[in-house]
Amino acid sequence: MNRILIVEDDLAFCQMLATFLTKKGFEVTTCTSAEQAHKELDQNRFDVLLTDVRLPEKQGTVLLDRVQQNNWSTKVILMTGYAEVSKAVEVMKSGAFDYIAKPVNPEKLLASIKNALKELQGFEKSAIKQTTKAHKKSDALISESQKQKYVQGVSKEAKTLADYIDLVAPTDFSVLIVGQSGTGKEYVAKKIHHKSKRGKKAFVAVDCGAIPKELAVSEFFGHVKGSFTGAIQDKVGHFEAANGGTLFLDEIGNLSYELQIHLLRALQERVIKPIGSHTEIPVDIRVIAATNENLDKAVAAGDFREDLYHRLNEFSIQIPALAERKEDLVLFANHFLSQANQILNKQILGFTDEAMSKMEGYSWPGNLRELQNCVKRASLIAQNDYIEETDLPKEILVKPEPQESYSLFKNKNEVQLIKDTLAKTGGNKSKTARLLQIDRKTLYNKLKQYNIEY
Repeated sequence: MNRILIVEDDLAFCQMLATFLTKKGFEVTTCTSAEQAHKELDQNRFDVLLTDVRLPEKQGTVLLDRVQQNNWSTKVILMTGYAEVSKAVEVMKSGAFDYIAKPVNPEKLLASIKNALKELQGFEKSAIKQTTKAHKKSDALISESQKQKYVQGVSKEAKTLADYIDLVAPTDFSVLIVGQSGTGKEYVAKKIHHKSKRGKKAFVAVDCGAIPKELAVSEFFGHVKGSFTGAIQDKVGHFEAANGGTLFLDEIGNLSYELQIHLLRALQERVIKPIGSHTEIPVDIRVIAATNENLDKAVAAGDFREDLYHRLNEFSIQIPALAERKEDLVLFANHFLSQANQILNKQILGFTDEAMSKMEGYSWPGNLRELQNCVKRASLIAQNDYIEETDLPKEILVKPEPQESYSLFKNKNEVQLIKDTLAKTGGNKSKTARLLQIDRKTLYNKLKQYNIEY
């Protein structure tokens, strides 16, 4: 399968191209910046590089220069909304295979890509024979990485999250991931695991809220045959199964106090003893825990052991709610659309402007999980090439009732309103600004103006 790298900062257009080319049988990777593209080019082999000439921080021609400098066989096709004959001649002389003007005609683009591949095959015919085994191995690794595909996002919050993942992944720190239900805590845990030195070892995920209390010790530490009624054979527990790798404990706040004691001992001594066994088993694991609760309050209330909390919280990562990272909505929506197309065997190209506007105006209390379900349902219903407003669930189409008390422009007592809203959100400036229907900058100016400290 031929591989194409698309570099385009217009997310909707980028995903539309990716969907179109995927349906045509290509394996497509997308980037929104030259920096991301540099990393992809260094780590993977691509047959065709399709890049916008005007990228946010650099010209797309720097990627052409990178390909030329490294003598890669990748064919480069440049596209821009500012088509000029002189520019076309310039980039063609620099080694670009073709130059496409926006708005891009998909069929013309497809023809250009096919011509590039024909030329590539002509130049590399002998080299392909020599590297078939290497490419098969590379494709196998690529296929595996696709199973673990993680959508990073482009918002400030998403970039901060990515930085934290990159920072903590190479270490052996225990990580506590905090976020609302549906924000993707397990995906973040998997990303940390795959970027760590344990990445090729086991990743064992445990839903702490789904384990019956009476079976919890056996589930975590295993048991030997005959150790209790119903133990008809030896059982390997989660700790032993994750030996050498990562143990992900989802919704850690649901663990019983008794099991917390067992868990703390295992983490401190790095040994476990299955029920009914007289032999201790050494374990080398990294623990990543996740919760949607406030564990500080649980510790204060005596429901969660403070020593275990500190053992798990060597490094903490807060995952923002989808409502706090609306810039990423288009990216995630198109990612879920691609998944839905595969599952439902459909060929939907994207969303109409009206549909996307409704989705951007919705609060998404169920976060990414709700968005994924929404896109899958809409894909099933959709009868046209694009998901339309009428394909969306009713709750997204209904305009929420305005909150009359939460608007600085409708309330004369600004100082008290700001203080009350800050108290309601626990001092969260982003949520406070949204409730007050102003941006963060305006909120900070108001805080300074009225000398409000929070």
